[in-house]
Amino acid sequence: MYNIHAKVDTGAETSVLHCEDFKVFERKGHRYITCHIKPHLEEEEILTLTFPVHRERIVKSSFGQTETRYIFITKIKMFDCLFDIKLSLRDRSSMSYPMLLGRNFINQKFLVDVSQKYLAKNSF
Repeated sequence: MYNIHAKVDTGAETSVLHCEDFKVFERKGHRYITCHIKPHLEEEEILTLTFPVHRERIVKSSFGQTETRYIFITKIKMFDCLFDIKLSLRDRSSMSYPMLLGRNFINQKFLVDVSQKYLAKNSF
């Protein structure tokens, strides 16, 4: 368990994880992505993880720029439940949270109460 802090973002369609460096490669006809993830932006720990690429997608950032993102599927634990999640990677080092939970993940799993904060603290 990595205890990555995440922010719910109902304006974001896709969930995203902080990554400063990644490499896409092909092996036996399948594409994979190897990424170097800092689970806590303020710490030096770096994890090197490899995932099969689920798909490639053109995404428009909140700044209006379009870019190609590679989507992979992994698991996330919240409130002692395990969920599948589709993630893309992006450099979020200038952001407060290393991970965003977008609408595609939140939809039909959670109801967002904007009057509350930190409801899932220590549950990832």
